[in-house]
Amino acid sequence: MRRDGSRFPFFAQRIPADVRRKAGGLELAIPLGDSFVFVTPSEGAQAVRFSLRTTEPSEAKRRHALAAACLATVWEALRNDTPVHLTHRQATALAGELYRVWADSESRAQSVAMVHTPGVGWAPDTESQDEQESHWAAVIAMWERVGEDGDPKKLEKPLGAIVDRLLLTKGIRHVDSESRVMLLVAFWMALRDAFVSRQRNAGGNYAPDPKAARFPEWQAPAEAKEKPKRGTSKNPLTGLVEDWWKEAKRAGRKQSTYESYRNSIARLVTFLKHDTASRVTPEDIVRFKDYRVQSGVSPKTVKDSDLAGMKTVFGWAVINRRLPSNPAEGITIKVGKSRKLRSKGFYDSEALAILKHAREFVPGREAPKLAAAKRWVPWLCAFTGARVGEMIQIRKEDLRREGRLWVLHVTPEAGPVKTDEARDVVLHRQVIEEGFLAFFEKSRGGYLFIDPKAGELGVRNAVKTVRNKVNEFVREVVKDKNVDPSHGWRHRFKTVGIDQDVDMRVLDAIQGHAPRNVSEGYGDVTIKAKANAIAKFPSIDVA
Repeated sequence: MRRDGSRFPFFAQRIPADVRRKAGGLELAIPLGDSFVFVTPSEGAQAVRFSLRTTEPSEAKRRHALAAACLATVWEALRNDTPVHLTHRQATALAGELYRVWADSESRAQSVAMVHTPGVGWAPDTESQDEQESHWAAVIAMWERVGEDGDPKKLEKPLGAIVDRLLLTKGIRHVDSESRVMLLVAFWMALRDAFVSRQRNAGGNYAPDPKAARFPEWQAPAEAKEKPKRGTSKNPLTGLVEDWWKEAKRAGRKQSTYESYRNSIARLVTFLKHDTASRVTPEDIVRFKDYRVQSGVSPKTVKDSDLAGMKTVFGWAVINRRLPSNPAEGITIKVGKSRKLRSKGFYDSEALAILKHAREFVPGREAPKLAAAKRWVPWLCAFTGARVGEMIQIRKEDLRREGRLWVLHVTPEAGPVKTDEARDVVLHRQVIEEGFLAFFEKSRGGYLFIDPKAGELGVRNAVKTVRNKVNEFVREVVKDKNVDPSHGWRHRFKTVGIDQDVDMRVLDAIQGHAPRNVSEGYGDVTIKAKANAIAKFPSIDVA
């Protein structure tokens, strides 16, 4: 197209109707000559338009073809809402494109546009060799601080937009959470290596960077082959934890355990500045352990999360002939006994304040189901002793009537249950008198307090979000940080049950605590036994 008043031809392409809503507000990086043009369609925009910035007919045709091909890939990506899983090899290949842009002095214009990294700029050409070398030394030091604690979540701010733009060029809009973590870590490592290469160039060394060879060629997920090229690592650390998870998941290990172990391995990779499992030594693990503690992480977290995760993953690798030995074996940390400043359960006054706060809650701009969670989850937890997440994920079909009793079925079909075992909980009379059944009857089918996306991960994320909101709601009236706003109910329920002479095995069955010995695993705690126990719990005067 031609635009009045401009000598440059104009690119214009209609946005397909089926992706128009998704394209609104999305920043598109479209190749234009040796650089990129950034276009952000407004909400309701009908087309993508921009100047081709050339008067040469043949060059205009070339730029038009590249832009059209790029947008065709973007439209296809927007049509696919299913998260894509990338292998470690694919994540490294995509990071290689970022590396080559920043490491190649000829790609300066492209790097500034397509993969601009917050806080990182090129040294002006007018600066001396010493000044340029000092510039890159400062960039490297800054970048090391960005990834110093190894937390992938903290890499999202500086790298998230770059990851998204490069994924779109490959026709990918979403990746799953595991792939996202791998990409963020791989991108951080790629930029670190690129900055080191630029510093070496500034110092007069233009020899080929040996690290450049570590990046494989990109292969789309449908075309990717798992066989690594000769000379590449067969046991990347981040890949090792993914392979462990494939087996552990089938064996029933928790998603939360996997995420904890994956994050620990990602921190180790960032700390060691390499991703090769066979290079990890026991001394590396000790240094990493000391570094984590010196960074302010509690010894208990280092022991139960970092060391436990590494021992498990490396141990799996040894059993499966992936590594000759476990570098984390035998390494531990002494955990001191924490001071106990108060009871772990809510005091009667705190329980009363929370329930009154929930009863008097007036919804504001919250989503209806979040407002319902603030109103009812504290009441359900108070008289069931259940975990907050278990109550947040209940569905309408999980509540049934048996004679005069109303029974709530806590099941791993609805979402995560710590023991992976379903159990029945009898509703207390005060919950019914409070009007919960009226709320239940008016509710539509499905989840009462969340609107999760499809899949197990969608439920977990939705539960986590609402749990945090409910905890904040409880903190409005219980300010004491020495009592947990979620777990305080479980401790209080046990305390009240003991006061009412309820058999401990019945209390455990109601709350979903595992039997303490073999004999307790025999026989069932019936609904009748649970109902008799719940009947002993006194009402809480919230008048």
